[in-house]
Amino acid sequence: MAWENQTFDSEFILLGIFDHSPTHIFLFSLVLGIVTVALMGNTTMIFLIYLDTQLHTPMYFLLSQLSLMDLMLICTTVPKMAFNYLSGRTTISVTGCATQIFFYASLISCECFLLTVMAYDRYVAICHPLRYPSLMSLKICGLMVASSWILGSSDGVIDAAATFSFSYCGSREIAHFFCDFPSLLRHACNDTSTFEMVLFICCIVMIVIPVVIIIVSYTRVLLAVIRMESGEGRHKAFTTCSSHLMVVAMYYGTVLFVYIQPTSNRSPTQDKMVSIFYTILTPMLNPLIYSLRNKEVTRAFMKVLGKGKSGE
Repeated sequence: MAWENQTFDSEFILLGIFDHSPTHIFLFSLVLGIVTVALMGNTTMIFLIYLDTQLHTPMYFLLSQLSLMDLMLICTTVPKMAFNYLSGRTTISVTGCATQIFFYASLISCECFLLTVMAYDRYVAICHPLRYPSLMSLKICGLMVASSWILGSSDGVIDAAATFSFSYCGSREIAHFFCDFPSLLRHACNDTSTFEMVLFICCIVMIVIPVVIIIVSYTRVLLAVIRMESGEGRHKAFTTCSSHLMVVAMYYGTVLFVYIQPTSNRSPTQDKMVSIFYTILTPMLNPLIYSLRNKEVTRAFMKVLGKGKSGE
């Protein structure tokens, strides 16, 4: 990496989001509480799906992958933020910054592709139930999930490599609580307009196109559900699909807000507030939405809880 300013050494300064005022100490504690709930909820979801054989279906396998991605996303950003706040240190090495950008960009992209696969899964299950075992076999489902991980990781490599191909000068301060490449690009000495255009095109491919696929899938699903004669079947389909749509709306809404806009049109405060939503709040809400609105997950939880009590 080329440094235009020799005082710009091998570390960045993360300004964070909280100071040590009473209000911010309370907010920091609240964030830690939310993170704890997110970690427990997603870990519980993964173990329930692993332990209960009745949940060994493509839909729940995809859900377990979503929980795994959420866990990794939290662990990519929150531990460093908490350590810096509690220790008073605000620095992060160039290697640490590049690592955060890679994992963060990879996981954001992975979730975009995975949510699209989940929409396709519901489309096949409701619109083509007789062909579901062949169209969504565990082998095909595994290939789709593996493709999501590979495509997402490829995006992470590209974003990290491109970000650190620029020369940086001036202030070492990053107005964020983690290394997010749009925030870092504000300090680039070079013209980043070409990269931002490429980034915009990547966002179209990884965000807008999946959203269109999801909308088309659920339009077909909605029409199929309306035509169902069974009231119980209609209710179950609406419950499952509405849970997924809530997650899609929360996730894509915030990601589109951050990454479709040019860097010059966004303020650091906006970036931090929106980032908290989809890196901390959404991972907490995902398992709650799916568990509270899903009788099979609730049944599995009560079953495991019952075994634990009986073994005491």
